[in-house]
Amino acid sequence: MKDDKGVVSHQDKQFVNVNYAEKRLENREFINCEFVSCDFTKSDLRNNDFVDCTFRQCNFTLALIDGAGFRDISFIGCKIMGVNFSRCNSFMFSFTFQDCYMDYSSFLKTKLRKTIFNNCSLKEAEFSEADLTNAEFINSDLAGAIFSNTNLEKCDLRSARNFTLDPASNKMKKAKFSSGNLAGLLTKYNLDIEY
Repeated sequence: MKDDKGVVSHQDKQFVNVNYAEKRLENREFINCEFVSCDFTKSDLRNNDFVDCTFRQCNFTLALIDGAGFRDISFIGCKIMGVNFSRCNSFMFSFTFQDCYMDYSSFLKTKLRKTIFNNCSLKEAEFSEADLTNAEFINSDLAGAIFSNTNLEKCDLRSARNFTLDPASNKMKKAKFSSGNLAGLLTKYNLDIEY
């Protein structure tokens, strides 16, 4: 159904095994929709809006999402490699990620307050200047992830692994760590830590 601005609205629909790879979606709005096993590889999703949607086992590798709105979105078992979230619509920006591969993605200067990353691979992801206040990295792999001038206040990193953080260049008041992963805070000192 089109509105007066020519935007096609999809509400309460399920999309299964749809191949959007290398295609452009224009003037679309998806509200309370579910996408299952859909392929968005290298697709152009710029300036579309997704609200209260769930993506299950979808592939977003190298998708273009400039200006796209994502509000109250759940990604479950998705491949989201090399996606630049810093170019999304910042007014519609709230997510939950579970069992996702998100290596090489960028969250540069984004607001990710209370975002949950549960059992995700975030290798070499960019979090510089992001606001991760109260975010949770549950059992997630942060090997090579970049944190610089990042707000990690009250962030839960207790079960995160392979991260390297410099406390001097990030805000970390009341961030949570386990005794087993504190070595990631000392990397710059080149210490030999025994377990």
